[in-house]
Amino acid sequence: MTATLPDWLASIPAEQPYPLVFATVSGAHLYGFPSVDSDVDLRGVHQLPLTEIAGLRQGEETVTRTWHRGGVEVDLVTHDLAKFCGLLLNRNGYVLEQLLSPLVVASSPLHRELVSLVPGCLTRFHAYHYLGFARTQWRLFEKERRLKPLLYTFRVLLTGIHLVRTGEVVADLTRLYGGGPAYLRDLVAAKRTAEHGGLPGGAPAADVLAADVTRLTAVLEQARDDSPLPPAATAEDALHDLVLRARLG
Repeated sequence: MTATLPDWLASIPAEQPYPLVFATVSGAHLYGFPSVDSDVDLRGVHQLPLTEIAGLRQGEETVTRTWHRGGVEVDLVTHDLAKFCGLLLNRNGYVLEQLLSPLVVASSPLHRELVSLVPGCLTRFHAYHYLGFARTQWRLFEKERRLKPLLYTFRVLLTGIHLVRTGEVVADLTRLYGGGPAYLRDLVAAKRTAEHGGLPGGAPAADVLAADVTRLTAVLEQARDDSPLPPAATAEDALHDLVLRARLG
C-alpha cells in the first residue's frame, strides 16, 4: 500500500461473496494524481463456483459495490475470471491496467499467471480504446472545464502511445511526462489538492490545450499504424486453458 491508501483495504477481499483471483487499486491512485479527497477504486477478478456456472442459476459475472469506510468512498468492481479473460482478448485497456496495477491488495498464483500472459494479449489496435476514452474525456472537459477530465485526456493518450510503441502498459501519468506538454506537472500538482476542482490559475489557454490534445491524438494514431505489436491477440488458447483449469480444479 502507498501512503495515500488506507491500511484497511487489505481486509476487503475476505468480505466479498466470491474468492478473488486478485484485487488492485485503479483510478487516480494508479494514474499518479490522487487528491486528498479521492475515492478508492478497487478492481479485480473473482471465481464463480462450478455450481453457479453449470446449472440454471448463474452467479454474478460482475460484482459492483460502493460504500464508505473511514470517510473514504470505496468503489469495487470485479469480473468473473472467464468474463475478464474475454475482455483481455478484446483490446480492453481498462482490464490491462487493472491486471498490471502495482497497487496490489490481493493476489494469487492465477493472478501471476494472468500477468505472464499479458504479452500475448497486446495488439496495435489497443490504440482504439485509448483514442475513444480520450475523446470522451475531452468532450467532458469542454463541457465542464474541470481539471480531472483534462488530466484523464492526457493520461490515456500518453498511455496509449507508450503501449503501442513499446508493448509496456504504463498508467501513471507522472512516468509519462516526457511525451506530453511541460505544464502537465503543474496540472497534476493542482489535481492533488482537490478531486473535483477547476483549472488552476496560470493554466494554459483553451486553444493551447486543444492543440496539444489534437497533436497527441495524431501521434497515437501514427504510433498505432507503425506499431510492432500484432493486429490480434495470440493468448486465446492459453487463457482458455487457464479458465478450464481454474473451473475444474
